[in-house]
Amino acid sequence: MTITQLHYVLAVAEHQNFTKAAQKVFVTQPTLSMQIQKLEEELEVTIFDRTKKPIQLTEVGQKIVQQARNIVNESDRIQDIVDQQKGFIGGIFRLGVIPTVMPTLLPMFIGNFMKKYPKVKLKIEELHTEAILEKLKEGHLDAAIAATPLETEGIKENVLYYEPFVAYIPSKPDLLEQDKLDVDDLDINNMLLLEDGHCFKDGVINLCKASRNYEDDQLQLESGSFETLIKLANEGLGMTLLPYLHTLDLKESEKKNLKMFKDPVPAREVSLIYNRSELKMQIIDALRSTIAGVVKGAITFQNVKIISPLNKKKEYQIN
Repeated sequence: MTITQLHYVLAVAEHQNFTKAAQKVFVTQPTLSMQIQKLEEELEVTIFDRTKKPIQLTEVGQKIVQQARNIVNESDRIQDIVDQQKGFIGGIFRLGVIPTVMPTLLPMFIGNFMKKYPKVKLKIEELHTEAILEKLKEGHLDAAIAATPLETEGIKENVLYYEPFVAYIPSKPDLLEQDKLDVDDLDINNMLLLEDGHCFKDGVINLCKASRNYEDDQLQLESGSFETLIKLANEGLGMTLLPYLHTLDLKESEKKNLKMFKDPVPAREVSLIYNRSELKMQIIDALRSTIAGVVKGAITFQNVKIISPLNKKKEYQIN
């Protein structure tokens, strides 16, 4: 049994196709097939059911793939140990970022990071939280930036910052006259939300402590972007909540429609998350310190109440 064979098995398990897997690991399809067959003969088991389309793992194959991921990760750790010993910060680093963080946070730190660490080759993907967790577990991402706490087994969370929720309420002049809002001022049935899959939507629902009932709504609308929600709110179709960093780039005329909440300010926790195997920690630490450096000046809120993206509706107060 070799590490190379295990890499081939993982590639076929991912792509469910020998040809695509061979392209992924840069070998010919016959070479890949022969190596996997040799491994099956050595173990005296069938890892893949080749009669099904797409190719499926057998029952024992599923267990082998799970263990193969652990072995491959641990083998990668050897090079990681050497890199850390040499103080080397470089190589390919695959980072996932949730959509509600990508457009605001990425421009703030990416230039500084690339200038400071020119040997790191960042591969960044915009992904929803569910896809991020799956890719982290499968070893297809080295780290990710997501709203936490997620309480996911095998995943570590390193908090970057706490980002307040801000109300955008152009159609609510009575609320705009208030100094600051109370959470009870929110009406979930008048709230414009992001579409399913966005953890920010789950946080808004948890903040309002209600689940939305669409049956009686005249307008049932969700969007994939804050820009669309803002335009709809401007048309008098409802209110919405925005992450604080997103409000910094609004037009001055739109900023007049913003209202902060009373202390403790409801906020989301944004963290750098990664596998507990802690591979490439030197790059993860470099990312964390770079992001912390640029965000510190933009977000200065201290007394916040963390609204969990989980359906458990947990709240965490940070002073």
